[in-house]
Amino acid sequence: MRVASAVTAGLGLAGLLVSGATASAAPPGAAKEPRAPLAWGPCPADQKELAEAGAQCAKVTVPLDHADPGGRTIKIAISRVKAKSPGERRGILLSNPGGPGGTGLAHTLALRPALRDVADRYDLIGFDPRFLGESTPIGCGPAPRPAPPARTTTPRKDFEASVRAARDTARRCQEQGDNAELLPHASTRNVARDMDAIRAALGERELSYYGVSYGADLGAVYTQLFPRRADRIVLDSSTDPAATQYELFQRSGRPAEEALRGRVRADVLALLTRAERHPLTVKGQRLDAPLLRMIFKQLVQHEENDPRLASVVSDLKKAAAGKEFEPGPALSGLLDLLSSPDLANSMVGGALFMCGDGGWPAGGWPKDPETYWRNMQRSRATQPVFGPYVNGMIAPCAFWKPEPREPGTRIHNDVPVLLLQARHDNNVPYEGALALHHALTGSRLLTADIRAHGVYGRGNDGLTPVPCADDAVNTYLRDGTLPGTDVTCAKPESGR
Repeated sequence: MRVASAVTAGLGLAGLLVSGATASAAPPGAAKEPRAPLAWGPCPADQKELAEAGAQCAKVTVPLDHADPGGRTIKIAISRVKAKSPGERRGILLSNPGGPGGTGLAHTLALRPALRDVADRYDLIGFDPRFLGESTPIGCGPAPRPAPPARTTTPRKDFEASVRAARDTARRCQEQGDNAELLPHASTRNVARDMDAIRAALGERELSYYGVSYGADLGAVYTQLFPRRADRIVLDSSTDPAATQYELFQRSGRPAEEALRGRVRADVLALLTRAERHPLTVKGQRLDAPLLRMIFKQLVQHEENDPRLASVVSDLKKAAAGKEFEPGPALSGLLDLLSSPDLANSMVGGALFMCGDGGWPAGGWPKDPETYWRNMQRSRATQPVFGPYVNGMIAPCAFWKPEPREPGTRIHNDVPVLLLQARHDNNVPYEGALALHHALTGSRLLTADIRAHGVYGRGNDGLTPVPCADDAVNTYLRDGTLPGTDVTCAKPESGR
């Protein structure tokens, strides 16, 4: 189980804030109790871990537009693994793995090793957010097969290719089927409302929740819209609630740049300098500089000194030298990811919410492509590796036509919340967590003295765990006890 969404988060889309600085409109009231019981049955065949755990799945009917409860409806797919200790049952625990664009039908179940005995006290509820996975999915039609990068290129040519691709994605999403009706309702506020509808459909007065990265931002929005329905809420690796999505994307460059140190940094810079003129070729697949930056962002995201980074750099140096070679498992896996339909689906799913959340232009993304180019070029002085990526990778939102139906959510409440953050988060600056901590006046902040993205349950992924953080989360979910003050967990001993 990767605590942060390995696909979308790894490509720099995680932690993009959904809430702007404008005051939020009054939300619709809490979801009403359902008129009929849910029809539980087997989970989708491709969700083997759910079947092995004895989970059942169902669909919750929710309004497309929560302000129009009598209008068109959509279906939200949920899974449930019942509590094993009925006498000690606390309630329901939902989760979100990040993205935006990450599906989560099996995510809460995947938390079970980290939860240990706490898992037995909750019905573990997974769900796919609206328009993703099994929840009335939105498709954007097949993308045209991209031409392979030319043997020679320039940064400007690469940028112009990204602009064409973003414009085409926006066009395909808006023209496909009845997407024109659906897209305006792809927002984090509506996902939070869907969560409350799940709570009501399960007959619960409150829900508990764990969210990481974008999932943490989603949890903060839930506390704002439904403070009386929030039970025990854990938000891991969050962002600044007053920043636009584009600003957050830009801010992710500095921590990623700082994570890339030593000899490997010099090698990465040399590879990028070469690829900006002559893309590398590995097993017939041509890798230009934007793709390399995407790969390197994945490799610095979750763990300090990720051993895969050295392996990938070594392979890419062979490619730069024109050698024939068999790439190692790390590079092979990343190449498979780049050509996977799962990646394309996740990128489109991320765009739905990045573009649909409050603020205009959509999510704070500039409309003029030249703004990205100028920011990209300026960033090279201080962030030569990741600056061009986080400033210049133009999102489809620049060409998005459906205007968000609501403003962003202004976060400010006193709901008791446990916040987790790495002091040296490789994806979002630590200052963002401090800003959210200030906005959530009832929260406690647990700081892990590590360089990583995602603090809870890291041992499940073979990453160095933070026992202090795991214990604090489990104590809170088990007993309802928040730390008396903010806490700093010392850097744990490394080891896998």
